[in-house]
Amino acid sequence: MVLDNIHNVTGLEGTWSTGSQRVLTGPTFVSPNNRTFFPPKTSGISISFTYSGFYESSQYRLLGNGTDPHCLTATLMWDHGSYVILGNGSIITTPFGDGFQQVQAPCEAVSNFIQAYNFTTLYRSFRIFQDLSDGPKLSLANFDDSPNPPFFQVSSTPTMFPTRSLVNTTSTSSNQAKRELKERSSGAKTWTSVGAGALVASLVTAGAASALL
Repeated sequence: MVLDNIHNVTGLEGTWSTGSQRVLTGPTFVSPNNRTFFPPKTSGISISFTYSGFYESSQYRLLGNGTDPHCLTATLMWDHGSYVILGNGSIITTPFGDGFQQVQAPCEAVSNFIQAYNFTTLYRSFRIFQDLSDGPKLSLANFDDSPNPPFFQVSSTPTMFPTRSLVNTTSTSSNQAKRELKERSSGAKTWTSVGAGALVASLVTAGAASALL
C-alpha cells in the first residue's frame, strides 16, 4: 500500500492499542499453550501487524447488564494469523486456527467457559494519521463501515507470538468441547484461568461501564 493522504504517516507495522493502552498483544495478555488470560485493569483492543503479512489480536470486552450492574459479562479474546491489504484499501485477516476466547458471566448458570475463536475478519478501510499529542493513530472500519475505537501506536516493532500455529488445535478443540459439555450439563460455576479475583478487580475498576474503552 502506497502511503498517501488516506493511508499516511507510517505503515501498519507495529503494535496498536485502544483506550488506556493496557490491552496488548503478546505474552502480557495471554498464554496460548495454557489457554490462560491475564486481564488488565481496563478493557480495550490491541492489534499488531508485521511487514511480512502477519497479525495478532487481543481483545478484552465488558458488557453491562441494565437490570443488575453487578452482572457484567467479561470476554477475553485472542487470535493470530496472516493478513492481506486489498487494492481498495480493505484488510482481511485469516487466523491460523488456534485462537480462543474466555467468557465470564458471574450471574449465569455457566459462569465461565473457554472456546475456540477463529474468524476471518474484513476491515473495510483503514487510515493512519498523526495525532499532535499521541503520535500515529490508526482508524479501522469494520465490514459494515462501523468504526472501532482509535488505536494508538504503542510500538513500531510488533510484540507478538511466533507467526505460526502454537497448539495442536485438533486435540485441544476435542478436549475443550468435552469439558464445556460437562460444565454445561452440571451447571457448575467454575473460575479457572483468569480467576474470580482478577475478574472482580477488573470489574470494580470498570464500574458499571458497558462500552469498550
